[in-house]
Order: sequence, then structure tokens, then C-alpha cells
Amino acid sequence: MTSSETPSNPENPPADEAPGTPPDLAKAAAPDAPEATEVPSGSQEAAARRGGGGPGRFMGAQGTEKSKDFGGSAKRLVGLLGPERTLLFTVLGFGVLGVGAQVVGPRVLGKATDLIVAGATGPRFAGFPSKEAAVEAARAKGGQHTADLLSTIDFTPGQGMDFGAIGTVLLWVLGIYLAAILFGVVQGRLAALAINRTVFRLREEVEAKLSRLPLSYFDRQPRGEVLSRVTNDIDNINQSMQQTMGQVVNSLLTIVGVLAMMFWISPLLAVIALVSVPVSVVVATKVGKRAQPQFIKQWGSTGKLNAHIEEMFTGHSLVKVFGRQQEAAELFERENQALYEASFRAQFISGIIQPAMMLVGNINYVLVAVVGGLRVATGALSIGDVQAFIQYSRQFSQPLSQVASMANLVQSGVASAERVFELLDAEEQSPEPQHPERPAEVRGRVAFEDVSFRYDPAKPLIDGLSLKVEPGHTVAIVGPTGAGKTTMVNLLMRFYEVSGGRITLDGVDIAAMSREELRSGIGMVLQDTWLFGGTIAENIAYGAESATREQVVAAARAAHVDRFVRTLPEGYDTVLDDEGTGVSAGEKQLITIARAFLAQPSILVLDEATSSVDTRTEVLIQRAMAELRTGRTSFVIAHRLSTIRDADVILVMENGSIVEQGGHDELIAADGAYARLYQAQFAQAVAEVD
Repeated sequence: MTSSETPSNPENPPADEAPGTPPDLAKAAAPDAPEATEVPSGSQEAAARRGGGGPGRFMGAQGTEKSKDFGGSAKRLVGLLGPERTLLFTVLGFGVLGVGAQVVGPRVLGKATDLIVAGATGPRFAGFPSKEAAVEAARAKGGQHTADLLSTIDFTPGQGMDFGAIGTVLLWVLGIYLAAILFGVVQGRLAALAINRTVFRLREEVEAKLSRLPLSYFDRQPRGEVLSRVTNDIDNINQSMQQTMGQVVNSLLTIVGVLAMMFWISPLLAVIALVSVPVSVVVATKVGKRAQPQFIKQWGSTGKLNAHIEEMFTGHSLVKVFGRQQEAAELFERENQALYEASFRAQFISGIIQPAMMLVGNINYVLVAVVGGLRVATGALSIGDVQAFIQYSRQFSQPLSQVASMANLVQSGVASAERVFELLDAEEQSPEPQHPERPAEVRGRVAFEDVSFRYDPAKPLIDGLSLKVEPGHTVAIVGPTGAGKTTMVNLLMRFYEVSGGRITLDGVDIAAMSREELRSGIGMVLQDTWLFGGTIAENIAYGAESATREQVVAAARAAHVDRFVRTLPEGYDTVLDDEGTGVSAGEKQLITIARAFLAQPSILVLDEATSSVDTRTEVLIQRAMAELRTGRTSFVIAHRLSTIRDADVILVMENGSIVEQGGHDELIAADGAYARLYQAQFAQAVAEVD
């Protein structure tokens, strides 16, 4: 788009209004002015008029304490990983290998324990020819329990410790655990790669979605709330998936593998260990349901707080001027307190899960140890088997605790995902035509044919507007605030779609053109300047990326930017931030005008484009713009009527209709609405500046 500004910026209200002016003060300053109707009823300004004006007026508009569809959002979030299916199967494969090594380790280590016990037992029975003889002798002496215990030990009478065999087993255990670590590292790296790719695509999808959303969406949403969804919520999704996906996979695999080994060693002890599972599930479910609404509230409060901070930061000068620091601080304190309480409750409630699971796991550990000891005493199990089983019972309860403790991360991530999905599911602007049309030659003939438009279906704003503008003509649009001046331009740019009638450009309905094609020939300079972080030269060349430095300087001279840029230490390479720190409001506006000069559009839209410059500079710029407008169709929205005296046609709008049109002298002679506006501004003679 060859535009000097970005009208879809949510902080840019229609230029007819005085940004930052509290509604009550505005009415007090102009009690006879008609109520503005130009802004959509859902917008920030409309909210202010309904009595919700002032800092933080959006605080109650967003966020909810109840998830709309937790299960659906979780399923959709998992579905985002679909393109990484191959990589995820590889992650699962390495997870199986790593968990398999961890599960086999205790069983092998139990063999080492049995070798040590056998080595300690053999010398005590050196006089017996075999193990069976020693067991029978013990049973003959009435030592039934001793005989049962000896039968579980694989010893050779008279033989001591076999350190070679013990060392071999321990080396195997070391190798197994090193392999488990290696598999885990590879699995973690691949999982991180899959998740980051997924979040990368999600960010791209959100960015593309923002470009497809209509201007009305940003009118209804505080900018800080949108930014919170795009940044904080997506970052939280990334962190939640990074911290949970690999652990959940490993925990589930560990549970399956350990359970298989436990049943292999002792089905009885395995059943005892499984008693803790339903208890753990009930605890996790009950606590999780109580924590879920708090996570929803936490991220809703985060969005509200960000919206408030962003609003107070961008308008801090007005906040100080009107002495509203205390009110702003109190509102911040309330929202910060709400976020604190929601975060504390969410973390506290979800934090109960892990100690509760640990309690269940410890009870299970005691039962396994007692019953396992009894099984050893009866000769049903060896000491090494019981040792391995106790380790397995720990390994079995640990992943259950991990899965339960990750419930807070999962719920937090799904809460953020739900907010991002709400943005992705927002209604988009009307689709582009499948076979877009374009004028054979863009000359700038614009026609409004019986155009109607309304933000609110029940409140018409523009009704039956018809207008024809010839190529090269300058059309000035004047009228009271809320008359529909900026809306008319927004319809021409297709930031909003007409409710009835049509608008044509050189005979082609603009609705049949692609938005990019339409806007590529239109340049805009708005009252609210917009600069991005970059050099002055880059800001001027924003609308013409292939422009040379000489062309940039020429445009700057035409817009009288060159004179103050030369005074800066770095000149055109001076770096500005997105707030334009270091240059005045008037100088920022001159830079945006230079941007329009360089773009050389076919149609020029000037919306109070010189409102922030001094009178002498305004006269010089008007002269330069007269040259720029030569051969171009121009729409000039102005409150200062001295700037549009030379317009080919002056349109006077009231309540969405054109009540008068003609040249300056003609309208003055008619002594109508325009004459009244002119006389109100110029009660005494205007001195022209040469």
C-alpha cells in the first residue's frame, strides 16, 4: 500500500476527533457541536461516549474466568504439531529407547545385589557340597524361614565374592544409563526443534491473520490486549509445550515400561502398586478442575494489565496534564492485584497436586516394601528382585507425580492457546475477488454512487451519498466532528465495506479490485503520524522501497524536512524509535508528508496533514503540495478552512450527507453551512504569510 500512514493502527481514531481529549471536556469546549457518530459503536471512542471514557475504559471488556472449550482448545493445540509428524515419531522412538534403558537398569542392578549377597553367603556354608545340601540342612534343623531365604540366593558353598562378575554387571549398568542419557539428549533436541517450528508457524499464522482483520476489529480491541495475545500468550504456549511435551511422553512410556517389569517380577506387588493409580487420578482431576478457571483468569488479567500500561505509556503526557496520575496508579494497582490473586490461586491450587501425589506414592512405597519383605522371607522373591521392584515402584509413582504436577503448565498453555485461537477465529474482512479487475489506466476518476454505510446496523451514518471527482481535481471535505469525513476516505480505501451503493475508480467498482491493487495507487497522510524504528531515510522511503538516496533527499526538500534533518548529528541516518523520540510532532508530520511525496501516488488523501506544523511552514507545505497534487486526484480533510481555499470542489458534510458543494467564493456567497463555519473561524481578517 502506498500510504503514508497505517490507518488500521488501533491507536489512530478518525481524524475528525481530538485524540486523547476526554469526552466531557470536549463537550464542554464545544457545547453546540453535534454528537459524533462517525466511530463504530464498539470502538474506543464510542465506549468513551457511552460513559466509559478515561484511562482503562477497556478493563472490563476482555477476559473470562471460565474456559469456553478447554478440551477443544487442547485438541486444536496438539493438532498444530501435525506437520511435524515425522519428527515427532522420531522423538517417540528415542523416547522408547531412553525409557527402555532406564527401565532395564534397575533389573540389571538387582543382579549385582544378588551376586553380592551370594558372595557373602557362600563362605558361611563351606562345609556343604552344594547349595541344595545347605538348604536341606537348614530345613532339617527347623529353620524353615532360613531355608526359604537361602533358596532364593544363587550361592556356591565355600565361594566368596566374584568381583569380576560384579564389575561386569556394574559396567553394564553404567553403559545402560549412559545410553539412556544420550537418547534423552537427542530426544530433547528433536522435541525442541518440533515445538519451535510449530510456534514459528503459529506466529506466522497470527501475523497473517492480523493483516486480514478488518479495521473494525482493532477499533473494538485495546492495542495492549492484542499485543498480549500475539506476544505473551504465544510465548507461554511455547514454554508450556517445551516443558511438558517431552516429559509427558517419557512419563507415559516409563509408566508402561515399569508396569511391565513389575508384573514380570511379581504380579502381586504390581497389583498393590496399581492401587495408587485411581487415587492419583482422582486427586489430579479434582484439583485440576479448580485450577483451570484461575489460569483463564490469570491470562485474561495479563491482557488487561498490558492494555492499561500501554494506554498510560502512550498517553502519559495527557495523564500528567489533567492530573490523573493518582487515578491511573489506582487502576494499575487494582488490575495488578487482580493478576496477583489469579496467579497466586492458580499456582497454589495446582501446586497442591504434587505433594498430594507424593503422599500417595509414599504410602504405596511402604506397602511395597512391607509385602516385598514378606515375600523374601517366604522365599518367593530374591533380595535383588525386591530391591529392583522398590526402585520400579519409585519410578512408577514419579512419572505419575510429574504428569500431575505439569497440570498447571498444561492448563496455563491451553488458556493462552484459547486466547490466540479466538484471535485466529475472528471474523476477517471480505475475501478478495477470485478474478480481480483493474482499470486500464489509473487516472484518478472517483465516483460515489448512492453510497450508504453504518457501523451499527441500527444507526445509519452515510445514506445515499453520490459524488463524482474528475482526475486531477482537489476535493476538500469539511464539516463538524462526526459528520462522516474520515469515514468517506476509509470507504474509498476499503478499510470498511459500503453497506449499499458502490464506489468506482476509473469506472471499475473498487469492490471488484484487489485491496493491494487499489491501495497501491493511493497515498495517505494522516493527522496521527506513524513512524517505525529506523533511520529518517528509511522512514521516508517506506512507501517506495527502491528509492535512491537522491530521491529521498529530493522528497525531503519538497516537504521541508531537509532543513531540520541537516541539523541532526547523523543527518538522514539518525535512528528514530517507533515513538519518534528526538523530533517534534511537527517534524514527524513533515517526515510522513515527505513519504507521500516520494511515493508519487495517483490519488492523494490528506487528513489534517498539516495540523502539527507552524503557520509559516504550513504555507510552504501547501505550496509544495499544490505541486504534488498537480495531475492527481486529491481528497483533503481539513478543519482549518484557510488550507482549502484553492480546492476545485469543497464538500460540506453534516450527518453523513453532503449539504453543500462548490468553490470557496461560491459557498461563501451562498451564506450557508460553509459560510457559518468560515465566519466562526475567521471573525477577523487573516494575515497571509509570504
